[in-house]
Amino acid sequence: MTPGAAAPSGALPPPSVTPRRAPGVLRTRPLVAACFLLPALALLGALVVYPIGYSLYRSFFDSSGNGFVGLDNYQEVFTDHRIRTALRNNVVWVVVAPTVATALGLVFAVLTERVRWGTAFKLVVFMPMAISMLAAGIIFRLVYEQNPDRGVANAVWVGIHDTFAAPAPYPGARPRPSGGLADGGGGAFTTTAPVRAGSAVALPLVAVKPEDVAHAKEALPARDVAGKVTGTAWMDFTRGGGGTPGKIDAGEKALAGLRVEAVKNGRTVVSTTTAADGTFTLPAAADGALLRLPAANFATAYNGVDWLGPTLVTPSIIGAYIWMWAGFAMVLIAAGLASVPRELLEAARVDGANEWQVFRRVTVPLLAPVLAVVVVTLMINVLKIFDLVYIIAPGSSLDNANVLALQLYQSSFGTDVNQGVGSAIAVFLLLLVLPVVVVNVRRIRRERGERR
Repeated sequence: MTPGAAAPSGALPPPSVTPRRAPGVLRTRPLVAACFLLPALALLGALVVYPIGYSLYRSFFDSSGNGFVGLDNYQEVFTDHRIRTALRNNVVWVVVAPTVATALGLVFAVLTERVRWGTAFKLVVFMPMAISMLAAGIIFRLVYEQNPDRGVANAVWVGIHDTFAAPAPYPGARPRPSGGLADGGGGAFTTTAPVRAGSAVALPLVAVKPEDVAHAKEALPARDVAGKVTGTAWMDFTRGGGGTPGKIDAGEKALAGLRVEAVKNGRTVVSTTTAADGTFTLPAAADGALLRLPAANFATAYNGVDWLGPTLVTPSIIGAYIWMWAGFAMVLIAAGLASVPRELLEAARVDGANEWQVFRRVTVPLLAPVLAVVVVTLMINVLKIFDLVYIIAPGSSLDNANVLALQLYQSSFGTDVNQGVGSAIAVFLLLLVLPVVVVNVRRIRRERGERR
C-alpha cells in the first residue's frame, strides 16, 4: 500500500508494535557494572552486613565472649526490669513523637500558605534541625531546670500559677522561740494564751527572707484600744546584732499583709490583715480568743513542676524531640502541598464545603503519601533515639527515661558491661526497625510502578 492511500474497507488495522527496551548495563557489560558496584558493595558489607552478622553471633555468648549461652541473653532482654522499661518507653516514643510531630508539621504547612510571612515562619520552625542533638539536649536541660530563676519552663509555669493563686507573703517564716506563739498544726501558729481587749499583742517572727521585707516600713508598737484587740507583727531581728528579743527595736521591719485570725472553740470568729506598719486591730468579738497565723502566710513558694522527675521525664524529652523535628515534617508536607491541584480545592469550596471539610476530606487524603513518608521516617529515627535521652535525663531519672538504644550502650560499654546482652538488644532493635523499612520499600516500589 502506497503511503497516504486509504486502507481498503474490511481490512484489519496494522498490528501495534511495542517498542523493545534497550538491554541494561548489567546484561550487556556485567564486568563494567561489577567494577562500579564493587566498592559500594565492599563498604556495605564492611559497615552494615558484617556488624549485623557479628552482633547476631555475639548475642549467643556470655559477657566474656567465650561461653555459649544460647538464647539466655534474649531471655534477659524480656525479663530485666531496666530493659523492659526501655521497651515500654520506646513504644511511647514510636506512638507519640511521630504522630505529634507530623500533625504539627501538617498544621504549620497548611496555615503558612495563607500568611504573607509564611516563609519566615517556616525558617524559624525549621531552624532547630540545624542544631545537633547534643546542643538541643543541653538547651532543654536548661529549659527544664527546676529552679524558676533559671529554667524557662518553670518560670512560665510559676508565672501562670501565681497569676491565679497569690504566693504566701512570708514563706518559711516562723515564730521567735518564747515569743508567745506555738505550733498550731498544719503549718499555722497560734498564741499560747487567749488575748484580751484593750491589751496590745506582740507577734514576733524570724526566718523572714530579706527580699520579702526589702521595701517594708519600720514596725510600730500597737496602741492599747479599749474594747478592741490590737497588736503588731514584725521581723524580730536587728541587722548587725543587738536588740531585745520580743520587743520592737529601731530599724526592725514590719510584716505587712499578714493574715491574723481570732479562733474560739476551733472556729474563726473574726480576721484581719496587718497594715503597712505591721499593726492590726480586731473588734471586741476577738476578746478571749486565740490568735492564729494561718499556714497560708508561710507556705513555701510554688517552685513549678519537676519536668525531669520520674513521672514527666519521658514526655519532656519527647517535647524536645518534637521541637526539633516538627520543622522537618513541615517542610516535606509543604512541598507535597505545593503539588496539590488547586482546582480540586476550589471545586470543593464551590460545592459548599467549609475550610475544615476541605482540609479533612480533600487536602489530607491528597497528602497521604507524603504523610506516610514523614511518619515512617520519624518512626525509624525514634527507634534509634539515644543522645537526647542521655543528655537531658538527670542521673536520678535516667532509668525511668531509658530507651533501647541507650540500654544497648549501657549494656555494651557502661559500668555493668555485658556485650552479649548488648548484642541481643541490637538484634532485637534491628527486628523492630525491619518491618518499618519493609513497608517503606514496598510503598516506594508501588509508587514507582504507578508512575510507569
